[in-house]
Amino acid sequence: MTATLHHVALTVTDIEESVSWYSDLFGFKELAREEHHGGNGGHAVVLGPEDWSMFVVMNEHPTNAGEAFDPVRTGLDHVGFTVADRETLDEWVAKLESRGVTYSPVTEHGWGWSLNFRDPDDVQLQLIAFAGS
Repeated sequence: MTATLHHVALTVTDIEESVSWYSDLFGFKELAREEHHGGNGGHAVVLGPEDWSMFVVMNEHPTNAGEAFDPVRTGLDHVGFTVADRETLDEWVAKLESRGVTYSPVTEHGWGWSLNFRDPDDVQLQLIAFAGS
């Protein structure tokens, strides 16, 4: 029996800034907006393609102490997104540059290529192009 990854939920410091940033960069649509479960006064926004094939949830908690994301602390290291091919990865480089997003050089692996960058809360994101795709 196997399972596939469906969504990632991120805690953010400014939900409107994160919704705007992810929507602009990835072309995600706002699929849902609701009060956060647990009744702590927070809320969540679901972003993704209109078919809900995958999505990213932005969670804002009023009790968030504002600690910065740290990829070396136990927990999440990064979130990876695939792109069609190496040419598309190069197009993403231009897109990131046009938006002033700092990114790593494209790294070649035996299986393809990747680059890393960070969202407004310093969460590390990765774009991956598989060889032969």
